[in-house]
Amino acid sequence: MKSSQEINAIVEELKRLYPMGICSLEYEKDYELLFATRLSAQCTDERVNQVTPALFSDFPTLEALAQAEPEDVEPYIHSCGFFRAKAKDIVFASRMLLEEFDGKVPGTMEALLRLPGVGRKTANLILGDVHHTPGVVVADTHCIRITGLLGLTDGSKDPGKVEKQLRACLPPEESNDFCHRMVLHGRAVCRARKPDCPNCTLRPWCSHFSSAEEA
Repeated sequence: MKSSQEINAIVEELKRLYPMGICSLEYEKDYELLFATRLSAQCTDERVNQVTPALFSDFPTLEALAQAEPEDVEPYIHSCGFFRAKAKDIVFASRMLLEEFDGKVPGTMEALLRLPGVGRKTANLILGDVHHTPGVVVADTHCIRITGLLGLTDGSKDPGKVEKQLRACLPPEESNDFCHRMVLHGRAVCRARKPDCPNCTLRPWCSHFSSAEEA
C-alpha cells in the first residue's frame, strides 16, 4: 500500500490536472442531483445531462414530481435505460422527501438509504456534494479501477471494500473531490479499454505502471 507521502502526491497531482473536482452531473437543486444520480445507473452522465433539462422543466418542483405517476415520468427518461424502475423511484422518493423530510434531501447515510433507489454510492455523493461531509468516498467504476491500479487499494472490485480502504488512506477533506477527479482521469487518460500510460502524470506513484516496467 502507499505511504502518506505518495498518497498526498497523487492527491496534489490530480488537483493540478483537474482543478474543478466537481460532479459531472448537472443540477440546480439538491433533489435534482439525487435523481440525476439515480438515472446515471447503467447510463452515462452525458446522456443523463441530455435528459434532465426537459424532465425538470416540465416537473419544476418536488411537489410536481410527487404528484406525478411513474408513467408520466417514463417518456422523459426512456433513453437512460431501466426507465420503469427509475421513474418509479423518482416519483416515490419525491413523495417520501415531502412526507418525511420536509422536502429536503437528508444529510445522513441512514436516512438517505431509506429513499427508493438510493444505495451507498448515491448516498455518499449527496453527503459529499450537497452536505459537504468530510471523508465520503464515491466508489464508482472509474474510482474502483484506477485506485486499484495505483495501489491505493488492494485491487478489490467490491465497492464496499474499496470505500472502506479509501476512507482509511485519503485525507477526509480531500476524499470527495478526489473521487470526482478519478472519474475525470478515467475518461481523459486512464481509460478502461486503452489507458494512456505514456502520457499519465500519475506514473511515478502507479503500482501498475511500475510492475509493467519491471516486466
